[in-house]
Amino acid sequence: MWNVISLDGYFEGKKAWDLDFHQIVWGQELEDYSIEQLKTANMLVFGRKTYEGMADYWSNAEGEPETPHMNNIQKIVCSTTLQTADWNNSVVVSDAVAEIPKLKQQGDGNMFVFGSGNLSESLIGAGLFDEYRLCVAPVFLGEGKQLFSAGLPYQKLKLLQERPLQTGGVILMYAPISK
Repeated sequence: MWNVISLDGYFEGKKAWDLDFHQIVWGQELEDYSIEQLKTANMLVFGRKTYEGMADYWSNAEGEPETPHMNNIQKIVCSTTLQTADWNNSVVVSDAVAEIPKLKQQGDGNMFVFGSGNLSESLIGAGLFDEYRLCVAPVFLGEGKQLFSAGLPYQKLKLLQERPLQTGGVILMYAPISK
């Protein structure tokens, strides 16, 4: 999982795609980290809403160093309502919890779930994340869509890395500890 969240746990403001708070932590360090991370991936996984937003943005993006990679990497869209996915190299799966373990076995690189709060909640519940990578922005949003909702299963985590940013944000990497 990779996501930017506010200190009070929101990954999106009160409206869909309200991500203005990301600018608080965005800078050369986070851009370099994002590109470095993307280069280790062989697959990106999205829920339908995030997929549609990402496809709209990246299929029209110009001049950003990661544009070719984003448009060429394999993309998995987890959706029960979407029938086809037109963004280059995209496949739709209807049962993420059943399909993700199979897909994990196929690749030799990392799989990242970007955004996709509802999907992430399902994958957390099924114990399918090997790592949680978060960039915590030093801001309280007070409202919006929380990344971690009530009712998630108990899971102890081990801190793998922390990386403070000059912008005041902190990248945190955690791995689940086996029960």
